Amino acid sequence: MVDENSGLRQRLLNFIDPPGSALTQVANAGIIAGYTFFSTLAGLGATGLLTDVTTSLVAAGIAAGLSFFGSLITQRALKKE
Repeated sequence: MVDENSGLRQRLLNFIDPPGSALTQVANAGIIAGYTFFSTLAGLGATGLLTDVTTSLVAAGIAAGLSFFGSLITQRALKKE
């Protein structure tokens, strides 16, 4: 059996048909930024660099911001007119 959503999923994952609405693109960028924020905190904790909470949160916030805007730029550049 072939999943009927697999074609849509493949088009989205391969950027053949990127999300068109700005709200969807901002939501996707927010999800990626959240993932980056928490994975940065996890990486800092795993390496023992999480001793100063303020510095760790600032580092994770910077990483999340860069990830958010980088993802948004990529999605907006791939939008088909």
